[in-house]
Amino acid sequence: MVLFPQNYKKGIEVSRDNAGVKPAKSGSRAKGRITLNDVAKTVGVSAITISRALNDPDKVKPVLRARIEKAVAELNYVPNRAARSLAAGSTQTLAVVIPTISNTVFSNVLKGIYDQTIEHNYEVLFANTYYSLQNEEKVISKLLAQYPDGIITTGLDMTERSKELLQAANIPLVQIMEVGAGEVLDMNVGFSHFDAGASMAEYLLAQGYRNIGFLGAQMDFRSQRRMQGFLSKLADANLETDKYLMTTTIPSSVKLGGHMIADLLSEHPQVDAVFCNNDDLAYGAIFECQRRKLRIPEQIAIAGFNDLDASASINPSLTTIRTPLYEIGNRATELLINTLKRRPNLSKTLDLGFELIARDSA
Repeated sequence: MVLFPQNYKKGIEVSRDNAGVKPAKSGSRAKGRITLNDVAKTVGVSAITISRALNDPDKVKPVLRARIEKAVAELNYVPNRAARSLAAGSTQTLAVVIPTISNTVFSNVLKGIYDQTIEHNYEVLFANTYYSLQNEEKVISKLLAQYPDGIITTGLDMTERSKELLQAANIPLVQIMEVGAGEVLDMNVGFSHFDAGASMAEYLLAQGYRNIGFLGAQMDFRSQRRMQGFLSKLADANLETDKYLMTTTIPSSVKLGGHMIADLLSEHPQVDAVFCNNDDLAYGAIFECQRRKLRIPEQIAIAGFNDLDASASINPSLTTIRTPLYEIGNRATELLINTLKRRPNLSKTLDLGFELIARDSA
């Protein structure tokens, strides 16, 4: 579990003349820690005004706010979060539970979360579950012990104990990354992985491909639903759904994509299209096909999922499903903050959809 503080001031220049700032007379600095009262005496206002300026700057006039920021910088004041939380009944933190920090997918989601929390003066506590529901249960318990004001979890699949912990916490909750695939405990932001997989199958069928394979890595619940949607459309077209299917629980990577398509083509050289459940797998598949001198898409089409940054730049550019990763994190955090600030949310479930991006590889 890692705490990422965000509420700090960068590079505030402190002049030597101390214009508009009175020297503090409190003796508390001799004991070590600068207090809110020290800042208040230095500026010549109440501690409540200092607190308001730090926690809700828009409610303080700019001139006074500048004086307070100057005093805070000069005194090296660090807010006492424990005291503030006790007084306000709020920790000004949000907890976030994600399955991995090594995947670009969740880096983009986290960026959406952080952009909202920075704007609204919240901090983030986040934990990594490594795609394990048992680990998720443990980290949810640890995060809730920090008394966050709200929490974001990944997916709709969780243990009964996790559900009990979240419901007993009685704080706003948003489950992210998918919709329509399970029980929603409070609020929900994402898209349908089943529908996204089905959409790619329909596209490949419309292009005339018939010996269509699927490469899947990690195979978490969302990957499985993506695959199920894809295979359902192949079945509707009276095509075999398991002949060209290859999956593994190993995490997705470019190297793995190359190995997997090599194995698939060794067994089934007639395969004319492959849907990879992540873009990095698709990159590896493209590189391996190029190494084999296979023309893409004339001899074999390659498609991916998520539309990562490199997907439009590789050669050939990758046909893929664009998913609203940044928007998921951003909108989920917006729902939490709106709830905490008692602002209305138009809906507690947001289906942000997806977009099939047709490029050169298929």
